[in-house]
Amino acid sequence: MAPEAAQIDHILIEKSARRLTATLDGTVVMQVDIALGFAPEGDKHQEGDGKTPVGIFTINRRNPQSAFHLSLGIDYPQPEDIERAKALGIDPGGDIFIHGQPNGVVGLTLPGDWTEGCIALSNTEMAQLWSLTPNGTTVEIRP
Repeated sequence: MAPEAAQIDHILIEKSARRLTATLDGTVVMQVDIALGFAPEGDKHQEGDGKTPVGIFTINRRNPQSAFHLSLGIDYPQPEDIERAKALGIDPGGDIFIHGQPNGVVGLTLPGDWTEGCIALSNTEMAQLWSLTPNGTTVEIRP
């Protein structure tokens, strides 16, 4: 582990292990347990399905004023997700973030998978990840 790192360049999310690993040049900087969407099995296909998407994404925005303790946005849906959803006549969903706990939840981390498809950490862990993660960071989400 490299706890003194000033930033990271890759986030790996392993859905089946409920684990987020942040690295810099392949060296682990932080590794934490996560919560996922309320129906985490499989890839995200449409708005409201409760699934966390699978694939390679990028951190493309930051929201310090979100409904959750800090949030890092990922660029889902990708063009292929939009095309697939359009062909099926459905909405692919969006607004997928890595974030902390809901605002107002103080001193605890909600148990289980409870998000709408986002990736949730404890507030302390989210603050650390926020400080290490620049826009443009690669996010790899595996099943």
